[in-house]
Amino acid sequence: MNYPEHLFYTQDHEWISFEQDHALIGITDFAQKELGDIVYVDIPSLDKIIAKEAIFGTVEAVKTVSDLFMPVNGKVIAINPLLETNPELVNQDPYGSWMIKVLVTSASDRESLLNAEQYQALIVSNPSSH
Repeated sequence: MNYPEHLFYTQDHEWISFEQDHALIGITDFAQKELGDIVYVDIPSLDKIIAKEAIFGTVEAVKTVSDLFMPVNGKVIAINPLLETNPELVNQDPYGSWMIKVLVTSASDRESLLNAEQYQALIVSNPSSH
């Protein structure tokens, strides 16, 4: 499984990449493998301020629907337009297929995120945590 070192992770299997005052957020390789074939991504949160750990959308796979949790406090400023017609991109490239771009409102939120090594340890110690 793939755990890019430059990303941060949550226990709910989202990844986040910080870029100055904004961040890109998606789901991890582990999450997309657990979900299976993704057929729909629903993110109704454009231009909304979402609290850390609140739901910002859902991802639907052939077998199940899973909530997407916000890793930081922030305002959703963009939704990846490619996922509307090509949700399978999340399966093909989970770290290249961001779901939302967020204006980060609290820099201290980074402190509760996992680095790649910590996330990998979480997966190994509790593989059915999703």
